[in-house]
Amino acid sequence: MNRFFSNIKKFWHFLKQDTWKSWIVSLVLAFIFIKFIFFPLLSWVFLTPLPLVVVESCSMYHQDSFDSWWLRNGVWYEAHGIDKEEFEGLNFKNGLNKGDIILVSGRGRLVRIDPYDTKGDNNFAQLPEESNIEEDQFVGKAIGRIPGIGWIKLIFFEGAKPSGQRGFCK
Repeated sequence: MNRFFSNIKKFWHFLKQDTWKSWIVSLVLAFIFIKFIFFPLLSWVFLTPLPLVVVESCSMYHQDSFDSWWLRNGVWYEAHGIDKEEFEGLNFKNGLNKGDIILVSGRGRLVRIDPYDTKGDNNFAQLPEESNIEEDQFVGKAIGRIPGIGWIKLIFFEGAKPSGQRGFCK
């Protein structure tokens, strides 16, 4: 038993060294932990196969206050049976920013149930891909937000997007 703890201690000291070898081993261990322990545990706790999601577009972005946003966009929602008071009760009524990480559990924001329809808050009208959604396509409801952390992922893919879709929301 002492030998076991001695080996663990040596390995720990190895990981703390400032070498390429220890850095690579640490990276591999972090990947294994995140892929096979952290994400499966989050999926189990939040009952969804996709517990963390990065906001990759500006479709949910609000440029200014909720009241100003509602003046420009409320007509569409009211025409679809969602009044201002009901919308104010929704999670993230002030929108989401590109690069935010969303914690997901349950089901997503809907604007109609039969058939299932969604709508990005910053989209003037409903996009074709936001309507007639099958129930099995929903992976959950956004219940929390970690601002900006998703840029760690997005920075690697922004260059491939058209120039008008790159960078922060305006």
